[in-house]
Amino acid sequence: MPVPTTIDLNADVGESFGHWRLGDDEALLDVVTSANVACGFHAGDPATLIATCRAATARGVAIGAQVGYRDLAGFGRRFVDVAADDLYADVLYQLAALDGIARTVGSAVTYVKPHGALYNAVVHHEVQADAVVRAVVDYSRDLPVVGLPGSALLAAAATAGLRTVREAFADRGYTAAGTLVPRSEPGALLDDPAEVAARVLRLVREGRVTATDGAEVELEADSVCVHGDSPGAVAMAQAVRDALSGNGVRLAAFAPPPTA
Repeated sequence: MPVPTTIDLNADVGESFGHWRLGDDEALLDVVTSANVACGFHAGDPATLIATCRAATARGVAIGAQVGYRDLAGFGRRFVDVAADDLYADVLYQLAALDGIARTVGSAVTYVKPHGALYNAVVHHEVQADAVVRAVVDYSRDLPVVGLPGSALLAAAATAGLRTVREAFADRGYTAAGTLVPRSEPGALLDDPAEVAARVLRLVREGRVTATDGAEVELEADSVCVHGDSPGAVAMAQAVRDALSGNGVRLAAFAPPPTA
């Protein structure tokens, strides 16, 4: 398998709310090439989203709408059995709101990625996957959709004629089936920067990742994510960036901002 010459490095940001602070967005935005910005439903008050979009724009970082369930108390990490039309409306609302904010600071939303439980649900939940895709299609067919390789979401997006972006996770454990280990189970989270960097480099070079049970999983990715709320997120992101760039892999957004 040839080594990709370019890959995207993304992180979840904009997840603070009012006086409650989460993560070091400013430092992460100095490292990543794309920013998955919360849209207010799982996290992110309007002032936080404005500041996050402004900081991303100043650094030439692409802005993605990270849409999620209406679940502030659970940080969007609880499945919600929401009706398809309601989920469609919620996603459309979040996407339009964040894009409007991004445009006021000289940028725009250039892709869409579900957050948390919604991200995991649309790996297999075809009805919710279709609702997310319908919202993107009705807003702009130019927006790529980011998801887990082999997911119902990416299949629906491809059928609708949208660009699909396969994502891998630097700091999350994988099952032998290529899905993410639930956060409640052992091995779900990785926190050693050197281990994470070596894992991502192997993923990019070989298209493989070792599952928590020792199985080798084939996994090709267009973008690699570091969670902004993970312990040591900035150090992990920097270690991943250094490992990739030090081995001839260029870091660049898959959907560059309009000012790039």
